[in-house]
Amino acid sequence: MTITQLQYVLAVAEYQNFTLAAEKSFVTQPTLSMQVQKLEDELGVLIFDRSKKPISITEAGKKIVAQAKNIVNEANRIKDIVDQEKGYIGGEYVLGVIPTIMPTLLPMFLRNFIKKYPKVQLIIKEQNTEELIRNIQDGHLDAGIAATPLEIEYIKERPLYYEPFVGYIPENHRLGSMDKISPKDLDIQDILLLQDGHCFRDGIINLCKSDRAENNGPFRIESGSFETLLNLSDEGMGMTLLPYLHTLELGESKKSNLKYFNEPVPAREVSLIYHKSELKIQITEALRDVISGIVRGAIAFQDVKIISPLNKK
Repeated sequence: MTITQLQYVLAVAEYQNFTLAAEKSFVTQPTLSMQVQKLEDELGVLIFDRSKKPISITEAGKKIVAQAKNIVNEANRIKDIVDQEKGYIGGEYVLGVIPTIMPTLLPMFLRNFIKKYPKVQLIIKEQNTEELIRNIQDGHLDAGIAATPLEIEYIKERPLYYEPFVGYIPENHRLGSMDKISPKDLDIQDILLLQDGHCFRDGIINLCKSDRAENNGPFRIESGSFETLLNLSDEGMGMTLLPYLHTLELGESKKSNLKYFNEPVPAREVSLIYHKSELKIQITEALRDVISGIVRGAIAFQDVKIISPLNKK
């Protein structure tokens, strides 16, 4: 039994296809098939049921695959130990970022991180929270940046910053004359929301949940773009809420429509999340230090009492 054989087993288990598993493993299909067959012969059990399309995992195979993940992760930790002993921070690192964070956070830290850690090959993917969780579990991401808490057993959460919610309210809106707003002022019926699947949308709904029902009025639109929501709000179609960092790049005409919250200010906790196995932890810590240092200077709400809508059930 070899680590390579176990890696091939994990690839077949994931893609349920020998040809695709071989392609993703950068070997020929006959080589991969032969090594998997050799392992099955050694163990005396079938790991995969090849009579089905797509290939399925046998009951014994499910237990073997689960253990193979542990063994491969532990084998990878050996290289991590050596890198940490040498003080080496480098190599490939795959980071997932949710869509409502990526456009504003990435330009803030990426250049600084690359300059400080030139030996790290940073690969960044935009994914929603469910995809991040699944890909961290499957080993396709080294870490993710998402709104927390998630409270998942196999995932560690390291808070990076707390990002306040900001109201975007045109003058002709019912709240347009107010200097500051409170959650009790909000009515989900006239809030323009991101489409389903965005955790920022969930935070807004939770913020209004104690007093209001979800939007079910005669007019309803959901978008994946904050820019669309802002433009619709300008046309008198309602108000919306924005994460604070998104407001920094708005033009002066749009900034005049921003309304800040009274204390306690609703905010989302943004964290670096990664598997509890802590592979490549030296890169994870370097990433956290760079992002935290930069964002702390950009958010002027550090000493303000905040509440997290995602904590509400």
